Amino acid sequence: MRPGSTFGDTLATARVAAGLTQERLAKQAGVTQAALSRYESDQRQPDDETLERLAGALGLTRRFLAQKALVRGGLAVYAHARRRASASVRVWNRLEARLNILHLQMHRLLNVIDFDVPNILSTLDPLDYAPDAAARLTRAQWRMRMGPVRGITSWMEAAGCVVLQWDFGTPRIDAISQWVLDFPVVLVNSQLPTDRIRFTLAHELGHLVLHGAPVHLSSETEVEQEAMDYAAEFLMPADEIRPDLRNLKFNQLSGLKRKWMVSMAALVERAYRLQTITAAQRTSLYKGLSARGWRKTEPLSEQLPPEEPAIPALIVERLRRLRYTAAEIAEFGGFADVEQAAQVLPLRQGLRVIR
Repeated sequence: MRPGSTFGDTLATARVAAGLTQERLAKQAGVTQAALSRYESDQRQPDDETLERLAGALGLTRRFLAQKALVRGGLAVYAHARRRASASVRVWNRLEARLNILHLQMHRLLNVIDFDVPNILSTLDPLDYAPDAAARLTRAQWRMRMGPVRGITSWMEAAGCVVLQWDFGTPRIDAISQWVLDFPVVLVNSQLPTDRIRFTLAHELGHLVLHGAPVHLSSETEVEQEAMDYAAEFLMPADEIRPDLRNLKFNQLSGLKRKWMVSMAALVERAYRLQTITAAQRTSLYKGLSARGWRKTEPLSEQLPPEEPAIPALIVERLRRLRYTAAEIAEFGGFADVEQAAQVLPLRQGLRVIR
């Protein structure tokens, strides 16, 4: 986090989040690209009329774009993500910027409601805690029952983590998370099947617990493996799932997927890492999944209980109790209009929390 983030930082972040180049934003806002460049580098400040046009082009309010709280709060300069190596840098940068803006908007909205957090989200040094030990500690702190985790989103929200779902427009990035200001935010690709959303949430939880600080001595590969190991233990505790995975057979995968609410591939990998199957058995099971086309799209995911974030709906409910209209809620959150806010908040009947 940069405590000294400026108007220029916020403007540049909002532009990237909107998927706009300097040239396109300058054209939409009716300014020269040179002037916009100076705004972003804090060499000049726009007048009120120009600020209004910039905010409108970015889908934000003028007050949100210029508020002093952005300077005090700062913008994150690091974020963790579950993504494939082939993920586009341009898409990644846009999602990271989008997460920054959403984080600041949610911060504004949460400041006006009573947001009870019954659990704590401890940050642990991976040099002191192995990922599986950290996962067990999280479960113990949250007083979770033994066995499969139902409603991981609810557990994370109860520890002060804001979970949002968004259509990333690419299957190559599953989620992105950051911890800045008073709470962490996880932005999840809404196009993922439920089993992958669940593992992705546990993976990002691992990042938040083990890698909450911006400085980490491990390589990116090691950091990702630590998050993977945390997620595996959090969703499939070794001592509890080991009996189910002994000498694992292909015809058991469907039933175990329904029970543990994770993918068949995750079950195969967990069995191998717990040494309840051999490398040859693992290969055979993966071949069985591939032969049926299940390595790309598994069956039964739609039968699992969906992971639905509750905080966005809670915000709307609380603000409406305070007599806020949909337009006022949108403006308070810094959204240019209800249409922009409806991408994040359920302001209309029948609308999902996030698309």
